[in-house]
Amino acid sequence: MSHDLFTRAREAMAKCHAPYSKFPVGAALRTVDGRVYAGANMEVASFPEGWCAETTMLSHYLMDGGGEIAEVAVVAERMDRITPCGGCRQRLAEFAKADTRLYLCDQSGVVETVRMADMLPYGFQGETLR
Repeated sequence: MSHDLFTRAREAMAKCHAPYSKFPVGAALRTVDGRVYAGANMEVASFPEGWCAETTMLSHYLMDGGGEIAEVAVVAERMDRITPCGGCRQRLAEFAKADTRLYLCDQSGVVETVRMADMLPYGFQGETLR
């Protein structure tokens, strides 16, 4: 199942808008009930005011009602095994669980699987702010 999630992330990457960095990124997630959401990075002229692929992906996911996230794939055209940036790690931690699988990809597929807890072991927790 991880390869089809990689494929969706790669398809999303092809739709990115990265005229300044020329660094296309795509991301896709699957919920436990099988829904898939994808996104690409979007840059604007007032760089760095654009947003990451994971942010676009999470926006689609939230607008459709959210749900439990089972797995996430991230791919970049010019960097193998890309990981979400720090901000996106926190965004993902907000909606995923510590044991959610995160697939790191190259141009042909998944090359490594890690858990969200491995990517952000000390992330902020929403209940801390209440």
